[in-house]
Order: sequence, then structure tokens, then C-alpha cells
Amino acid sequence: MNEKIARFLEERRPATPCLVVDLDVVANNFGALSQALPDARIYYAVKANPAPEILRLLVELGSSFDTASVPEIEMCLAAGADPARISFGNTIKKQRDVVRAFELGVRLFAFDSMAELEKIAESAPGARVFCRILTSGEGAEWPLSRKFGCEPAMARDLLLAAARMGVEPCGVSFHVGSQQKDLAQWDVALAQTAELFQSLEAEGVHLTMVNLGGGFPTRYRTDVPATEAYGAAIREALLRHFGNRIPETIVEPGRGMVGNAGVIQSEVVLISRKSANDNRRWVYLDIGKFGGLAETMDEAIQYPITTERAGDAEPVILAGPTCDSADVLYEKADYRLPADLRIGDKIAIHAAGAYTTTYASVAFNGFEPLSQYYI
Repeated sequence: MNEKIARFLEERRPATPCLVVDLDVVANNFGALSQALPDARIYYAVKANPAPEILRLLVELGSSFDTASVPEIEMCLAAGADPARISFGNTIKKQRDVVRAFELGVRLFAFDSMAELEKIAESAPGARVFCRILTSGEGAEWPLSRKFGCEPAMARDLLLAAARMGVEPCGVSFHVGSQQKDLAQWDVALAQTAELFQSLEAEGVHLTMVNLGGGFPTRYRTDVPATEAYGAAIREALLRHFGNRIPETIVEPGRGMVGNAGVIQSEVVLISRKSANDNRRWVYLDIGKFGGLAETMDEAIQYPITTERAGDAEPVILAGPTCDSADVLYEKADYRLPADLRIGDKIAIHAAGAYTTTYASVAFNGFEPLSQYYI
């Protein structure tokens, strides 16, 4: 926790659970990625955290935006974004949402199937479209394989079809998986992308853009490569596979843009054991899976957790407050908290700026959505 957030919590003493985000950290992350990939355009993945304060800041910094729905498009426009700098990157869209996005000025659309391409061609004539290809998700802590994208051979056929359907086939996209630590995964995806470019060029379709997706990580309990390392690996892969004909590139950071900017403050509601000889305490917090920590599912994302207590650390099972047996955060992972931890103590959940407020339920068990502050 940095001094700015610590001071806010000390002075304001907000009710828990709450998320506090330092906007200066977001600005620094934007600058670092811009420097690491100076030739790529940044399309912030709005779904990571669509707070108006973040969107307005990123508009001022010159960011573009990757959106997943019409409401997200409208949020970006309300923050001052130019619709020409907004991508409708969800490959699963209702026809009326394509119509509305086009009415709002969006001209860049993603697809990965013929049915989706037909929607765009009918409702957004003349739009630029890019086809998403499948990736393995290997090396990612939150894989995004299977549901999105298609095999490269199908992508080739779809982009050829797009050229005949009144839209402009401009490129290919992929996503190597969220919280991706394996730098080589971009090389694998770019090799497939370059082959697609060459195959389509032979058919008279000249693609101009590669969407490198997201995957840029936040540091949780283990170290991750530096932003500069991602930039170097991607630049090397582009040169290797495209030579001196490097296309326009865009990136879609979400977690890597806002994850480390936020801290959730929570309160210990209960500490108990399940039997007299139970060697692990159950520590129940006032936030759980349904309050914003959905990414603890399968213990995939492991947030750093600290407390001001200084006793000897002992193994614990961490759970949320709701009346749902699935609301257990960490049971297999080795989490340890001080032996002198007490009910009512405050807990800090670090690197929680991404995929928390938007995952929080509206009122499961009557609990209010996660409060949020941007400073």
C-alpha cells in the first residue's frame, strides 16, 4: 500500500469493504506501456474498471478504448472519448447493440464467426472489422481460450468473406490470456497472424492491423516481468514475423493498467475453527467472491493480503461473509496471517484495482456493492 492510499484510509476511515484507487499509479502505468511499445496504440480494456475518474484520466492521456457493450461505449463518450478511438471488441453482440454502436460513431468491430460478421455487415456498413483467432492461454493465470476466437483457417475464410460483404477486413486479433507471464506467447500468436496476413494477401485482401490483446500483468504474490520486457519481446516477435512490413498495432491493457493502483480494505468478521484439533483457522472477511473477488475462483488470482498485526504467521483459510458455500477465497493456497489477528481488525487486499468493482453483485444476501474511491 502506498503512502497516498494509506493516508486516505487513515484520514477518511471509510466503511468497509471499499476499494481505493490511486490515479497517479494509473497514469504511471499508461506512461510505462507507452514507452515500452511506442508504436502501438493503447486501447484500455474498459471492463477492467470503468470508473469515470479512470476513463477521464485516460482520455486526457490520449488513450483509446476497448469496449464490450453499448453501456461501456456510452461511458467512454461521457468521459470525452472520440468514438473513432473506440473499439467494440466483444465478439458476442446483439444486433441492436451493433446498430447502436454504429449510431454512436464506432467504426471498429471484432468478430470470430460468420453469424457475427453478418450482423456487422448488415448493421454497420463500411465498418472496419478484425477477426479474433484462438490461443492456447498457456502461461496465463486467467486463460481466455475456447470461448473467444476461431481457428486461423476459419479466420482466413471469414476475412475473405468480409471483403465481399461491404465491410473492411482490416486485421487480426488475439488474446494470450489475462495475467500472462510467458513472454513467448505473443511470438506464437504473431507467427500464426503473419501467416494469415500472407495467405490473405495472396488472395488480394491486404490487412493492415494486428490487435495484440491484453495479458499484461499485475504483481500479486509472485514477481512478473517488467513492462519493458513485454515491450521488447513483442517488438522482437513483430520483426521476426513481419520483417520491414510491420502493421499497425494496438494493445488492450486492463489488469496491467489499473490492477496495482487499487487496494481493498476489508474487516475481519469472524475467526473460527471447525474442530478442537483443527490446525487452520477460518478467517471470514466482509468481502468475498460475490462482493468483488470473483477472480479467486479456483484460487486463480492470489491477491497479496496484509494486516497491521505483527504476531507469528499461521496458516488460515480465507472466506467471504455470504450464505453460500462457494464463497471461500483461499483454502489450497498457502495463506498465513498473524496469530494475534482479531475480529474487527482491518485487512488490506492489494493489487485489487482491476476486475473487482464490476464483478461485485448488486445485492446478494443484501450486501451493498463494493464502495470505491478514486484519489
